[in-house]
Amino acid sequence: MPANPKYLTRSPWLRFSRILAGTVGGYAVMLSLHLLLTTVFPRENVLATAFFTGYILWALLLLGAFVARSVWKVWLSYAGLTLLFSLPYLIS
Repeated sequence: MPANPKYLTRSPWLRFSRILAGTVGGYAVMLSLHLLLTTVFPRENVLATAFFTGYILWALLLLGAFVARSVWKVWLSYAGLTLLFSLPYLIS
């Protein structure tokens, strides 16, 4: 059964922006969260669990980019979360 056309994005640029926000932005948030965890926990433990939790978190953030109504809110939230998570690592 095909998708209802009224729910599909008409602009190819918005579709490309969603794909880019989900892949690159989601990866940046996932990476910065694990950098934040290295300031709290030993690096060896974070590295060992990052193999599993990193992929799951990245997949959820990728899905979240397509579920959200506005791609610009996704970009802003992913950029804000990346900055928020990476500040403690950059300060120390």
